[in-house]
Amino acid sequence: MLHVFVPDIPITEKVLRSVVVYLFLLVAFRLTGKRQVGQLTPFDLIVLLIISNVVQNALIGNDNSLGGGLVGAAAILALNSAVVEVTYRSRRARRLLEAQPTLLIRDGRLLEDNMRRERVTLDDLLAALRRNGVTDPAHVRLAMLEENGGISVIRREADAPGPEP
Repeated sequence: MLHVFVPDIPITEKVLRSVVVYLFLLVAFRLTGKRQVGQLTPFDLIVLLIISNVVQNALIGNDNSLGGGLVGAAAILALNSAVVEVTYRSRRARRLLEAQPTLLIRDGRLLEDNMRRERVTLDDLLAALRRNGVTDPAHVRLAMLEENGGISVIRREADAPGPEP
C-alpha cells in the first residue's frame, strides 16, 4: 500500500519535470496570442486537450504514484505563484510574460494588419462592437484587444451616450 504514496522517481526529478513543462507552456501560450477561455473555439479546446495529454508523460515520467502526482502539482502551483508575484512586482517581467493590448480600430478605421497579426476576424470584431452597443466601426474612436483576450471599445465623443435628463 505504501507504494501508492512513494514516487518511483526522485522528488528533484519530479519537480524539475514540472518546472520545465510549466515554463515551456507559459512561453508557448504567450507566443500564440490572446484569447479568453470563454472565447476558445472548438479547435483551441482540442489543441489544449491534446497538449495536456502530450505533456503528461513529460510531467510524470515512469511515476504513477499518488505522492508523485501531488509533488508535481505542488511544484506547478508554487511556480505559478512565483510567476504571479514576479509579474506583479516587475514591469519588465510583466512586459515579457504578459501580452500587451493591440489597437484594432482607431478613429473609425479598421487596422487590418493588427487584426491579421492577432487573428481577430471581422466577424469577431463586429460581435464585440455589438456587445458594446455599437453597430458601425465608423462610430468607434478606439477598439483594443486587451491582454486578457477581451475587446474594449471606446465610442467617438459625438456617438457616446450622454447623461440622461
